[in-house]
Amino acid sequence: MKKKIIPILIAIVLIIIVGGFSVGLKLLDKYSYSKERADLEEYFSVSGGDEAAIVLGDELVGEKARLLDGIYYFDLETVRKYFNDRFYEDKNEKLLLYSLPEDTVKTEIGSSVYELESGAVEIGFPAARYEAASDGEETLYVAADYVQLFADYSYRPFTGPNRIQVYTAEHGETGKKARIGKDTAVRYQGGVKSPILEDLAEGDRVTVLEEMETWSKVKTEDAVIGYVENKRLQEDGGSAAGIEAQPVEEGGAVFGHPEFTSISKPYKINLAWHAVAGTAGNDTLAAALANTKGVNVISPTWFALINNEGDFSNFASKDYVDKAHGMGLEVWGLIDNFSNPDVDTYEVLSYTSKRAYLVETLVNTALQYGLDGINVDFEGLSQDTGEHFIQFIRELSIPCRKNGIVLSVDNYVPMGYTDHYNRSEQGVFADYVIIMGYDEHYNGSPEAGSVASIGFVEDGISKTVEQVPAEKVINGLPFYTRIWKTEGAGLTSEAVGMEMAEQFAANHNMELRWDEETCQNYGEIQEGGTFYQVWLEDEQSIEAKLNIMQKYNIAGVASWKLGFEKASIWDVIEKYLNQ
Repeated sequence: MKKKIIPILIAIVLIIIVGGFSVGLKLLDKYSYSKERADLEEYFSVSGGDEAAIVLGDELVGEKARLLDGIYYFDLETVRKYFNDRFYEDKNEKLLLYSLPEDTVKTEIGSSVYELESGAVEIGFPAARYEAASDGEETLYVAADYVQLFADYSYRPFTGPNRIQVYTAEHGETGKKARIGKDTAVRYQGGVKSPILEDLAEGDRVTVLEEMETWSKVKTEDAVIGYVENKRLQEDGGSAAGIEAQPVEEGGAVFGHPEFTSISKPYKINLAWHAVAGTAGNDTLAAALANTKGVNVISPTWFALINNEGDFSNFASKDYVDKAHGMGLEVWGLIDNFSNPDVDTYEVLSYTSKRAYLVETLVNTALQYGLDGINVDFEGLSQDTGEHFIQFIRELSIPCRKNGIVLSVDNYVPMGYTDHYNRSEQGVFADYVIIMGYDEHYNGSPEAGSVASIGFVEDGISKTVEQVPAEKVINGLPFYTRIWKTEGAGLTSEAVGMEMAEQFAANHNMELRWDEETCQNYGEIQEGGTFYQVWLEDEQSIEAKLNIMQKYNIAGVASWKLGFEKASIWDVIEKYLNQ
């Protein structure tokens, strides 16, 4: 019997031993440290060669730099996104520009020289160059060291794989320093089985970005971001030698913080646009101003682009200017881009040489006739024209600033589809930004409505002053009303002056009532198969708009157009000017 039990006991013991060994192996496998190493090129999403990952502050971003002939470069969109959005690329003439208050820094793409009015500067490497991007498209890359002339930031490169640590004022180092107490590894995720990104030796320093229960997210001295066990970290009062956040001092960049001066009148602007369709129209100045009060700026519509080379028509008159000056008025000559429908504004503005010609001719004309200002009224700009338009404003502002010429720019009420007009940049370079606070409903609108309801006007002002200093904002008022006519499914309208609109309402026996929603007197009438509607612009509606303008403490008022107003309107405007 005993002989039979012994083999059974041996078998049981062996089973226990084997089972224990198996459990031990499983426990060992579960808690042992993986030696698997991560592919760093995959981790940094670089394919080798000249690509370099960007660690911006404490974050690995998706954009990539390029290491070209020993020089690090960023693509232009990355430069604009993280460092400075004022760089302008002229793809037609292969130029990279950057406008300052009194000069534009220019470099030919591929050149190691940049130019100022004072002369050329050699930097020893191409400031900008075209290279094929990952998608095969030709992309403009700007040297990191050249960008540093215009932006306060620091960077440090590392290899294996290529990457650069970048610090800006907005993206600095935020974590605390720690020392590695025992040889370990920084892993892709928190856990002993996570792949190793990099080995760390006792005494190495890291930046702790996020502390968790047993692991912490850290950044190594060479800009690798991963996880280390808390038990391997020791407090350290020093700083990580390799990735110490280099001081990013405001004002360190050579061209980074220019002071833009503007002409600002010590009184509210009261501008009136004077529609002049030819030289004979200049003779109407006295009559147009006969009933006005408080007007201090007149803007005649003298100039209009006539071709794609930057030439413009000119109805200016020195006699007109002299007479206006004699009345105590400044003259801001208006230039538009829509009087001649064959003009392609994109074609004019997307060439640096054409912009330079337009700027020079326009400023010389202003000086020739003694104009006090230039009013730019470029409307209907396509999205792709926006960057060229704002560069035109930048470049035009330079000789205007030097010659004491007021530069004002007309704008729509801000809507998403007009963001490319870049009002915030206008607010830096121009002296005044004018809101065309009308055409809420226009000829061709799908439905009848007010030309400028109070909500529309306030929305325009409030959104503009979010982007432009209030002391530079002028709001344009309509002196016209639209008479809406609905016949069946057809809707048409006609823009008429204030007196004609009121006379129309009277002639058609319209009962007018004050509409609180629009802050206008509204009238309608059905006559047979025709339905008429009017939202009047009159003393009450204009006063309501002026009250909103006073609320936002903006720079003044503009009016479109002289001749459409009732004489009594000027009493309302004069009251606003004296507030």
